[in-house]
Amino acid sequence: MKIIGIAMVGVVLLLLLLMDKNEMKKMIEKLSVFWFRLAFAFLALFILNIAGGFVGIYFPVNIASGFLLAILGIPGFAALFTFAVFL
Repeated sequence: MKIIGIAMVGVVLLLLLLMDKNEMKKMIEKLSVFWFRLAFAFLALFILNIAGGFVGIYFPVNIASGFLLAILGIPGFAALFTFAVFL
């Protein structure tokens, strides 16, 4: 298991060495936008869980639903709503 971890770190460091400054800035910007979307998704899930509790619809607040909402956006919300209503 240690060997896999060391190999993954080595590959990431090798990719970072091969990138130029502009590519690295773009990658870091995309990563920061994704983390912001993930944080906002968890905030939205928390608010939906509280508001949905009044009408009996509970949205699961876990990492899978957070990633679903962060990556898909509005269609992800529709999928979560469908899961919450029909399951």
